Amino acid sequence: MSNPSIRAVLADDERLMREQLRARLTEVWPELDIVAEAKNGLEAVELVKEHRPDLVFLDIRMPGLTGVEAARQIAQLPDDDDWGVPEIVFITAYDQYAVEAFEQGVADYVLKPAERERLQLTVARIKKRLAQRDAPSSDFSDSAPVPLQQLLHQLSAGMNPAAAKPQYLQWIQATVGQAIQMIPVEDVLFFISDEKYTRVQTAKVEALIRKPIKELVDELDPRVFWQIHRSTLVNARAIDGITRDFRGRQLVGVKGLTEKLEVSRSYTHLFKGM
Repeated sequence: MSNPSIRAVLADDERLMREQLRARLTEVWPELDIVAEAKNGLEAVELVKEHRPDLVFLDIRMPGLTGVEAARQIAQLPDDDDWGVPEIVFITAYDQYAVEAFEQGVADYVLKPAERERLQLTVARIKKRLAQRDAPSSDFSDSAPVPLQQLLHQLSAGMNPAAAKPQYLQWIQATVGQAIQMIPVEDVLFFISDEKYTRVQTAKVEALIRKPIKELVDELDPRVFWQIHRSTLVNARAIDGITRDFRGRQLVGVKGLTEKLEVSRSYTHLFKGM
């Protein structure tokens, strides 16, 4: 039985660049199925929702939403057993965005115009990451890839060097019983959301806030708080280990607690030794 084809969405506001990249991809990855093309970031997000691809090529500078902003929205789309957040490849004419994080992170880049040799390297990396998504592993390593939200923060800073350094949350104002309590962010072990509230868990306190995970992702230091599920952020310093349940799903153990946190398939790469 042949393997199912890898499906991709390509987004660039320049038609000639889309055509050139499509032609190069046909040469180096003929079995890749480009299911749709977008002319801006907003269109890219909608096409990803519609087609649920395995891979997205995003021009880093586009009208409406930049490639980085589109990637932020794509990263927060709900996944399930049949589909997870796609692999991301950024397209850029500026090699200053080819930061070290690309070399070790969960996204790759292609410089304009796409050269065959560099594109072949990107294709090899993407194929490897796609193959690893469902590969059994219980490794947790300090050399694990950079979380996607951390890479996106770095890219945003690179695109706006004059912007002020982001000020991450230091305190969480949360409801504990009938009282409002100020909780130091450094004490939080994890955040987990349902449809209405987000639970804030420390070693001693369980509290509730109304801020959703998709907002907290941009307000917390991504080097400390890793997104492991659409509804979960965990303090990387509090991770005790990784196990699997009877269905093969990865579960994160948290220091001092018996509770396990589920890792969705889009984030299993964080716990694979590289």
